[in-house]
Amino acid sequence: MKQPQLKIEKTGNITIFGRELIDENSVRQIKNCISSENDIAVLNADAHYGYGHPIGGAVAYRDKISLSGVGFDIACGNYAVRTDIPVKSVNIAGVMDEIVRRISFGIGRPNNEPVDHPVLEKINRAEFVPQRKLSRLAREQLGTVGSGNHFVDLFEDDDGFLWTGVHFGSRGFGHRTTMGFIAMSRGYSFDEKVREGSMDSPPILFGQDSEIARDYIGAMTLAGEYAYAGRELVVKKVLEILGNPDITFEVHNNHNFAWKEEHFGEQYWVVRKGCTPAFPGQRGFIGATMSDDSVIIEGIDGELSRQALYTTVHGAGRVMSRTKSAGKRKWVKDKEGTRRLSVISKGLVDFDEVKAKMKRRKIELRGADADEAPDCYKKLDEVLKSQGDTIKILFRLHPVGVAMAGPEIYDPYKD
Repeated sequence: MKQPQLKIEKTGNITIFGRELIDENSVRQIKNCISSENDIAVLNADAHYGYGHPIGGAVAYRDKISLSGVGFDIACGNYAVRTDIPVKSVNIAGVMDEIVRRISFGIGRPNNEPVDHPVLEKINRAEFVPQRKLSRLAREQLGTVGSGNHFVDLFEDDDGFLWTGVHFGSRGFGHRTTMGFIAMSRGYSFDEKVREGSMDSPPILFGQDSEIARDYIGAMTLAGEYAYAGRELVVKKVLEILGNPDITFEVHNNHNFAWKEEHFGEQYWVVRKGCTPAFPGQRGFIGATMSDDSVIIEGIDGELSRQALYTTVHGAGRVMSRTKSAGKRKWVKDKEGTRRLSVISKGLVDFDEVKAKMKRRKIELRGADADEAPDCYKKLDEVLKSQGDTIKILFRLHPVGVAMAGPEIYDPYKD
């Protein structure tokens, strides 16, 4: 089916898809990310406001590396596999119970079931020596899932087969790495504590031939390997819960990273923050909301795809802030010293109603909170349509089980 006429805005070296779906802050941010007339930028239809660089934005730099464009969760990404199991033969509720029992969710959580992986030895011997100090943190959190929109889900495809898909990144290891380089960018040591700065701070850029850029590229690459290992281990554990079925299809991609690529006959460092690489024939897993269909896509060649730097959306795109949706809360201790979550002000989302809707749709929900309700996001089908003929959908995945960190999770462990 041919796509309708697209609303694509071109402003100098910036291409904006789905302009009517994007807030002004994101547009301003992507303009601020352009450092010279040689830079090229793209804003996808799922874009929203981020720290120094909009989520859903990609920039191609001729001679710079953008820490802000990679972001705090280095190599955050998605991994999905299709099994040979028909969904109708699976006790989805029982599987979801096992997933949240055996897999750790939440900020700073150590793994309930510690694992081993060759990437841990690489961290022990990291070429960027300060990363070696993060080896214990990396070991404790390997195979854990974060909070926010990070998930472990079960899906059914149009042929009735069961899929599992996950979304998370490099956890505390990646965050500490990023904060260390923010400190270094200001003349401090990697280990010194600094604040990340405001959301409207200019992007942190390193000249590609500088020592700090070389160190950052190596550290980023290692954090990327760690993120891939974590997603593989979590999916492996889900498959164990399912009885180790055969995998009949898989796709693994990240969307917070920088790659050296050729575009328009020139070499660039392309940073994608919340953007899925979509080169011709390249496949990607794009998650939606907890109640909407996710998709497996494949990149298509063409002039529009080249303008997009072979980049597409990574999700539906947030439209309501976490505080606005869930309200303001804080952890407090009662007289017995027990921590509890205290509500300071209510948000706009009635999460009990969200859970009731999920139940009516027979989607087994574990955890999550009002700030991840479907109303907090755009519709994935709408943002995909705004990307035009740059991608095609290979599979539609209908959610049957969703696991995320819940509001009640507290852990004194700091990542």
